[in-house]
Amino acid sequence: MAVQVPLWHHYLQAIRSRGANRAQDHQRAENVLFTVLEHVHTLDPRFLVDYSQGLEAFQFALRSSEDPLDMEVLLWLDTEALLLEEVEAAEAGNGPPTFCLGVPREGAGLERWMSDDVFSVSSEGSANCCGHIVPRKVLRILKDLLVAAIVHCKHQSIISPGALSADSLREEGPHLRLLVSGGWRTIRFNVVPVVRRKHRLPALEGAQWAPGFPEGSLRRILSQEAALVPASAHHWRISTDHLLPRLLSALGSLPGHHLDSLSILDRVNHERWRDGGQSPGLTFGHLKTVLLWASTLFPGPEDWAELQGAVYRLLVVLLCCLATKNLPHFLHPEWNLLQDAGLDLNVLYQRVEHFTSQPEVSLRIHVTHLGRSPPPRIDNGVKALLQLPASDPSYWATAFFDVLLDKFQVFNIQDTDRISAMQSMFQKTKTLGGEDS
Repeated sequence: MAVQVPLWHHYLQAIRSRGANRAQDHQRAENVLFTVLEHVHTLDPRFLVDYSQGLEAFQFALRSSEDPLDMEVLLWLDTEALLLEEVEAAEAGNGPPTFCLGVPREGAGLERWMSDDVFSVSSEGSANCCGHIVPRKVLRILKDLLVAAIVHCKHQSIISPGALSADSLREEGPHLRLLVSGGWRTIRFNVVPVVRRKHRLPALEGAQWAPGFPEGSLRRILSQEAALVPASAHHWRISTDHLLPRLLSALGSLPGHHLDSLSILDRVNHERWRDGGQSPGLTFGHLKTVLLWASTLFPGPEDWAELQGAVYRLLVVLLCCLATKNLPHFLHPEWNLLQDAGLDLNVLYQRVEHFTSQPEVSLRIHVTHLGRSPPPRIDNGVKALLQLPASDPSYWATAFFDVLLDKFQVFNIQDTDRISAMQSMFQKTKTLGGEDS
């Protein structure tokens, strides 16, 4: 008699079966884009090709969704000589502050960045600053260079016909979008000019001791330079997005189902919650942030040893974020990634709650997987429970989420201290919904 493979593992096997092909498609598409960017550098040495983005293929293989990937184009300049002038401190939860990149009057070596195509002379007569490097101008010259490089590569048969489409370059925004063929699929890339420089980020300093990651990995990753990327026509913002794939990779070095749980939820999100990618909804970036928080809240190896339990670690965090309408950025918890995202969070909550209650319906990918579903896991009062962190941040803690895991029958922890803390938290919260809590 054949060994029966649990439904969760059937679903994971289906995802993994496509991972190698997705990684190959990404590699082919990335090679095409690198070829074009190499010619951009030949035309204008101020723009560098960054070959160090090797973790993008790793991320792409984890995904089922087709959200755009970032391709960073580094600017060749002495970043420490620039003046970083904060323009506007963002309101709480509204995201990062914005900056102007000023060129000092005594800025030796910055002459190539003081030409009219990327530079604007300061009209305020500052004693220290003679003008600014303008994102809008940098994007415009980079777009012109990309068009020229694509035309050259096509005419010289360096890239094959149909390998790359520049039609989307007409779109306005803080990046340039290209569609690149990777074989069987077309991959969307956001080409982003980036300035790397040392910049103190207090939020990162607090995050480097977070549990749940390999010892020393956060310290090494977060010691890297920050990135300044276009925020608007005239201003730049700090971005730590390039650090997140490294955090994922660190989690992948641990035993357990950290990355498998992310892959499963991304597939469910793409196929079920976003109707095959046709509807707006959560992105891979949102789910990646949920995993990072879950890894911190559930640092024990036993939390990730069993596949279904690992997925539920992400689900309880995601449900809480949707219920409270706040998904904190992992490295900047004061930024809410759900704010101004243009999503119907109530509808999204209902879809995620339905999956959490009866996941088996969404996990069936073959006729042989049909069968009776277990009864719903969610009873009355759960949404009221999920609202607690909005009123008291102390609920954003392992014991609170352990209560949720216990309600969904996936706690499975033997540690007596964890059990005691969970029971104490349960006593604190059970009056909310009477007997149903």
